[in-house]
Amino acid sequence: MKITVIGAGNVGATTAQRLADKELAEQVVLVDIVEGVPQGKALDMWEAAPVEMTDTMVIGTNGYEETAGSDIVIITAGLARKPGMSRDDLLAKNADIVGGCAEQAVKHSPNAIFILVSNPLDVMTYVTMKRTGLPRNRVLGMAGVLDSARFRSFVAMELNVSVEDVTAFVLGGHGDSMVPLPRFSTVAGIPLPELIPAQRLEEIVTRTRNGGIEIVNFLKTGSAYYAPSSSAVQMAESIVKNKHRILPCAVWLEGEYGLRDTVAGVPVKIGRNGMEQVIEIKLLPEEAAALQRSADDVKANIAKVK
Repeated sequence: MKITVIGAGNVGATTAQRLADKELAEQVVLVDIVEGVPQGKALDMWEAAPVEMTDTMVIGTNGYEETAGSDIVIITAGLARKPGMSRDDLLAKNADIVGGCAEQAVKHSPNAIFILVSNPLDVMTYVTMKRTGLPRNRVLGMAGVLDSARFRSFVAMELNVSVEDVTAFVLGGHGDSMVPLPRFSTVAGIPLPELIPAQRLEEIVTRTRNGGIEIVNFLKTGSAYYAPSSSAVQMAESIVKNKHRILPCAVWLEGEYGLRDTVAGVPVKIGRNGMEQVIEIKLLPEEAAALQRSADDVKANIAKVK
């Protein structure tokens, strides 16, 4: 396995490090336009290999020749949010950046599966699919894994239980219109509504929706990168090991959940070929309506970059 990570900022570098530490590839290639940054960070990671007991070689580069033959390409490049900015504020600039990166990467790795991390995530998934010409099963957005992880972490804090016992579902776009589903979320198999009062549960749902900007407001000059990198690596691991995990990911929809011509976060089965199946669950009318609104928001932003 060979995995390329585009963007050597906080998200990209942390992603490369996690891939190496888990030995998910023989080689991880870290790409960035800033001369010296990917080379220096990659060398630092390789020098950590004897301590971490990993033989994954990490190399840094400013070009795409070294990425040739990659099995997975993870795109983290783009501008990060600052306080007061929404993900949509990044739309035009990041569409150009991500689209260009995707075109360069697919030239050298035409058989790769692409995982998108750059914001606004759902639109960047669409941009990558269109600019590369790849089928939808090979272009996946990371958002749902991250949003579900945030939901799970807040539930674990609320109930003082292990995160290992918490499962959670978040559908829809990666933004204010995301759709957490408490009734499909459990602690050791017990539905959340039986453990947390409705008003408090709604507060946790709201915090999940605002999970990204909460961190941006703390950092002032950057955005989250530990949890996003872990989420992208979890998706990559399911591909590398052909695990067939069911994870909430942003994908192009072709009628599933009654949605077409848009990208939305839905549960999908992920294996060696990328997205193997969209898992459709029966939603209550209000849940379906919320998912439709979220998908419509993404569709409106897609129209701005077409």
